[in-house]
Amino acid sequence: MNYDLIIIGSGPGGYVAAIRASQLGLKTAIVERESLGGICLNWGCIPTKALLKSAQVFEYINHAADYGITVSQSKADFGAIVKRSRGVAEGMSKGVQFLMKKNKIDVIAGSGKLKKGSKVEVTDSAGKKTEYAAKHIILATGSRSKELPNVKQDGKKIIGYREAMNLPNQPGSLVVMGSGAIGMEFAYFYSALGTKVTVVEYLDNILPREDKDVSKEMEKIFKKKGIQILTGTAVESVNTSGKGCVVTVKSKDGKSDKIECDIVLSAVGITTNLENLGLEDVGVKTDKGIVVTDDFYKTNVAGIYAIGDITKGPALAHVASAEGITCVEKIAGHHPEPIDYNNIPGCTYCWPEVASVGLTEEQAKEKGYQIKVGKFPFSASGKASASGSKDGFVKVIFDAKYGEWLGCHMVGANVTEMIAEVVVARKLETTGMEIIKSIHPHPTMSEAVMEAAAAAYGEVIHL
Repeated sequence: MNYDLIIIGSGPGGYVAAIRASQLGLKTAIVERESLGGICLNWGCIPTKALLKSAQVFEYINHAADYGITVSQSKADFGAIVKRSRGVAEGMSKGVQFLMKKNKIDVIAGSGKLKKGSKVEVTDSAGKKTEYAAKHIILATGSRSKELPNVKQDGKKIIGYREAMNLPNQPGSLVVMGSGAIGMEFAYFYSALGTKVTVVEYLDNILPREDKDVSKEMEKIFKKKGIQILTGTAVESVNTSGKGCVVTVKSKDGKSDKIECDIVLSAVGITTNLENLGLEDVGVKTDKGIVVTDDFYKTNVAGIYAIGDITKGPALAHVASAEGITCVEKIAGHHPEPIDYNNIPGCTYCWPEVASVGLTEEQAKEKGYQIKVGKFPFSASGKASASGSKDGFVKVIFDAKYGEWLGCHMVGANVTEMIAEVVVARKLETTGMEIIKSIHPHPTMSEAVMEAAAAAYGEVIHL
């Protein structure tokens, strides 16, 4: 069984790379040990958005009176919400199956392992081993929930994101360790359904990778929702010997406390899936759990490439897809541009949402830029007022000398749909004045981008 390309892993990096390879005329196979679509489609991006939409609808119903609508009674059916989420994921996975057939890509079920001589050994569920040969092999094996050494996951009381979206019953109380995108999304979801939620973050701000103004705004909004936020606090241990959990936390000033809860969700990051891939056997170089590659994802071993979470870029689905396309186009003899990792949008899909791209204000100053900063609150937006979604703002950062758009940071309703404007504008090297003079439709949430840019240059109208 000889191929031009074999891809190990069918997540948003692997399956997208496979489709692009097929389009470019490469005979392609993809190896998957579980479900097509990987974690993103089956246990990550897609099913979590389904859960979050249910939570948002439930919140809308509970605040129906704010919109002049009377609803006599509302109740969240946790089992039905989870079932809907799983159904959405299954539908998307079937969609990937269809795309594999449409593009004549062979799907090989099992676990792939590199062998010398540009070969992949696949072990199926029955333990049968089969060898396949390929001119090129792409590793796209993704990642899993990270475990802290002092807080081991047991899948029942101490869980990762996978169990969090498939619990048999809604917990009465939940402690979330970590306040990155995964932690914040699940904190919002469970809190919206009535679970008492505490978020514990070791660093000084929640969403620590975001601009500090974003972090402060989200902390204020989450506290208003009744979510307890403990920043600058470490989880020392979790005792699961009783009916629930007793979480011992310690703040940076040395004060210890105990929190009782039903379940602890560990959302402290991810670990790459590099085990049992045969990397050592064929001599693929790794560094601190990351496969070392060049700008086009070639490893130190000829014919072997790596993309997605197992490489140096941000562990995001859209990054993995872009890397897969870039890698395959290079293999096929095209001349793709290397990916600009300074222009990758990041999104958090709690409510309100968070979206950002480029430098934070702090980073821009550290890099020595003289900057112009503009901020426009959604409380001043007509569309936001009409929608009942006045929380949040758009913040923009420009280089004062040349007008380069250095960064944009948003908190608000549907801002994850708005950030692409900024990504494209930055790709095209648009300046602040060009944004101000680009007419945005009224009334829309997106007007806030134009207004924020105008605020940076002292030309804002509606503030």
